[in-house]
Amino acid sequence: MLGLPPTATLTDSDVNHFKEIMGYVDAAFKTAYAIGFLLVGWFIDKVGTRVGFGWSIFVWSLAGIGNAFVNSIRGLGVTRFILGLGEAGNFPSAGKSVAEWFPKKERSLANGIVNAGSNIGVMTTAFAVPYLTLHYGWRAAFVSTGMLGLVLVLLWVKFYKRPEEHTLISKEELDYIHSDHDETPPVSAKVSWKKLLTYRQTWALIACKFFPDPIWYFYLTWLPDFFNSSESLDQKLDLKNIGIPFLMIYLISDAGSIFFGWLSSRLIKQGWEVGQARKLTMLICALCVVPIFFASITSNIYIAVGLIALATAAHQGWSTHVYTMGSDLFPKNNVSSVIGIGGTFGAISGILLASTAGIIRVKFGYLPLFIMAGTNYLLALVIVQVLLPQWNQIKMTNQ
Repeated sequence: MLGLPPTATLTDSDVNHFKEIMGYVDAAFKTAYAIGFLLVGWFIDKVGTRVGFGWSIFVWSLAGIGNAFVNSIRGLGVTRFILGLGEAGNFPSAGKSVAEWFPKKERSLANGIVNAGSNIGVMTTAFAVPYLTLHYGWRAAFVSTGMLGLVLVLLWVKFYKRPEEHTLISKEELDYIHSDHDETPPVSAKVSWKKLLTYRQTWALIACKFFPDPIWYFYLTWLPDFFNSSESLDQKLDLKNIGIPFLMIYLISDAGSIFFGWLSSRLIKQGWEVGQARKLTMLICALCVVPIFFASITSNIYIAVGLIALATAAHQGWSTHVYTMGSDLFPKNNVSSVIGIGGTFGAISGILLASTAGIIRVKFGYLPLFIMAGTNYLLALVIVQVLLPQWNQIKMTNQ
């Protein structure tokens, strides 16, 4: 990747240079993610979740396999760009399918369970990918995970249908799914992005993606390096022993996703207004992230793992409620589009951080990055409260 002979010994300068260009490759992925969120969100609302998500999985699976056949930074940037276009369909599809299958009082828990599912893949790779890389080479890791995506395409297209089209759903179940009395009638015509951007609800969701999303991308990209090379930690981890800490982090993240989703739904069932339940739960999530900056200065790896696990669990709880916002505040047939718009802004923010994270890491260490992680959620929640003192679904019109 650096253009050096296979027998060359990597110097500290070489390693630092690689960390910087890794940030640029990650920025290429985020650029495609930003574009993909906007386009794929619209596409899913237009053709439906079943077809739209099926195409997304197919594209990102082929791109994942393609990663195995690159031998340059430029080639890696291209495959990662295509991967970003495909992966952008995941969360708009998830938010829309939950809106199609659950009433509001159950959506945060449903989104929490869906969100937790994404971590199962991360936990699996924490063990499987290092093993595949060490025993069969890094190319095998890309091919095997990409092939799993192609299997998922077949399962999705075969089994997923909207409730109204599913032969096993009874009238009572369908009535329960459609039990929200404040749902607006479906809008038949396509609603433009320009029109969606005139609503405060859209900008509140954008804030909830723009500030926290790059923090999650930062975790996914830089935590292995943090545990492997942080100057403050008294222990370092490598491919052979990094699996256990990541298992702990993502297990706790899954628990956070489900717990915070459950908490919001529980408050609503106890009589809380939907907006009050959502905002209180998001506040708790934001506060749980604040202590993470201690992880960058502690020498104890167990304390660092615990603080990061708490922060990632809170992020997953936050993320659960952002996708629930889409279905709370917008009619069902606009959910993917508005989540796509929010995702685009989140990816743009991720690009900005990805293109500078390597430089910040090399020059200043991890402390500035962890301070940013600890404050962004509270900032986003302040903006939400200013824009949405009342948690009301918009009254969409055909435009």
